[in-house]
Amino acid sequence: MTVFDTISETYDDTRQADERIVARLLKHLHLPSGSEIADIGAGTGSYSTALADAGFRVRAIEPSAAMRRRARRHADVQWLAGAAEHLPLADASVDGIVSTLAVCHFASTPKAIAEMARVSRGKSIVVFTFDCDVGQRAWLYEYFPFLWDPFAHLPSPARLARMLTDATGCSTDIEAFLLPPDLKDNFAAAAWRRPQSYLEEGYRANISSFHEAQPELVAQGVRRLAEDLATGAWRERHGAVLELAELDAGYRFVFTRLQATRAVLSRRLR
Repeated sequence: MTVFDTISETYDDTRQADERIVARLLKHLHLPSGSEIADIGAGTGSYSTALADAGFRVRAIEPSAAMRRRARRHADVQWLAGAAEHLPLADASVDGIVSTLAVCHFASTPKAIAEMARVSRGKSIVVFTFDCDVGQRAWLYEYFPFLWDPFAHLPSPARLARMLTDATGCSTDIEAFLLPPDLKDNFAAAAWRRPQSYLEEGYRANISSFHEAQPELVAQGVRRLAEDLATGAWRERHGAVLELAELDAGYRFVFTRLQATRAVLSRRLR
């Protein structure tokens, strides 16, 4: 049983599509309404559904049977069982690809990227990921340093961009996603301005890195955070973040730049 089989029952309680992330996905896909896209590591389908609502036909691919059973149903979302390294899609069968905070769970990122390039006829690929080095600068790391341990294999955004370029032949770009304080998708650093949220077991339950950590380490971090919040020590050391409108916690969009690449090719052919 995988971590996602375990947390599937409550996943939607705290992990919902955030409209600002959806807007970035749409921006970087740069595809017309009616296009076919694949959502790799779709979870329970909140982003698949949001993209379908925006006019796309979506093939949601998710390896966890439990997550697929909990999936939202939508006339323009087709659910498929499959892993990122072996996509159940024919060559050049979709116009574009999105993958939202799933690359950290891939068994082989290079294989997954190669598969995305294989099935995407337009080579329009958008991956939402994070940079562990930047993430470790956030206050959360002081209390829960183990959160990043399961992702030691995660390629940096720069490395991921190179993989995309090598696989697609397209130029790529990286864009920082600064976290607002009111995210609907409550992933690891989402509650950066709401430290009390990390004291709630129900909140932590749907963050995979908390779920995979040793319970005693989680309990230790929770106790320290609770004590520091009660005594004012947290505010003394980290209270400045309460004045921020957004925070760079390392979350990044890595995407192909199709227009620029095609313009260069067009000039070369003249």
